[in-house]
Amino acid sequence: MTTPATPAAHCGCGAQPDGRRAVLVDPDIKHGVLTRLRRIEGQVRGLQKMVEDERYCADVINQITSVQEALRGASRELLRNHLKHCASTAIRGGDPEAMEAMYRELLDLMTRSPRG
Repeated sequence: MTTPATPAAHCGCGAQPDGRRAVLVDPDIKHGVLTRLRRIEGQVRGLQKMVEDERYCADVINQITSVQEALRGASRELLRNHLKHCASTAIRGGDPEAMEAMYRELLDLMTRSPRG
């Protein structure tokens, strides 16, 4: 069982109280992630066509693996942004409650296992 993400109002990073907006997204990271997600979107459409066309299962599985790795790459970039901006702000802020909340959030992000 995973711990729910801590609301941004308690994380000390200065995010919006609803917790749904990033404090700061590095423009290069944002551009890279959006580019990667658009590429992934095309790959997923290709996967759908492969299944519709009854392509060889191993070929489809290889393409699925490729999409999964691309998603992991996008996740790593967003985690990099989160560490650089939100986490470092919360930890440097010195508020013990905010620091603990951020530690819990980071541990949850890094230990979350994919569901199948």
